[in-house]
Parts: sequence; C-alpha cells; structure tokens
Amino acid sequence: MHFEQDIKPLFREQDRDAMTFAFDLWSLDDVSANADAILDRLEAGTMPCDEAWPDEQVAVFRRWIDAGKPA
Repeated sequence: MHFEQDIKPLFREQDRDAMTFAFDLWSLDDVSANADAILDRLEAGTMPCDEAWPDEQVAVFRRWIDAGKPA
C-alpha cells in the first residue's frame, strides 16, 4: 500500500480544494501529519463534505495508517 497509488486517488480535486486552507490532501507529508484527524472525520461521515466515503474506502485509509503511512 502506497500513498501515490492507493491513498491520493481517494481524494478528489474538489476535496483538495476544500481543504487547502488547512493542508493539501494530495501531499504525503500533509496527509501523514493529519491522518488521525482525517480518519476521525471519515469514520464520522463528515468528510468529504458532500457525502461520506463507502466503508471500503475508509478501511483502505485505515490500513494505510496501520501500515505506517508508507510513501
């Protein structure tokens, strides 16, 4: 599991645009630094703002964190 091929594609351009005030969802460093907060919001269904991710996508993000957030 890798950021560029498995995690970055989960975030749409509109998601990135909505969050640029805080961090860049297409940046490994930014997503790694904020991964726990992002996961909390994904699990709560409050991110992205238009509709919750399917459970499978949330699980992919969680597995990436559990794997040590590899590049």
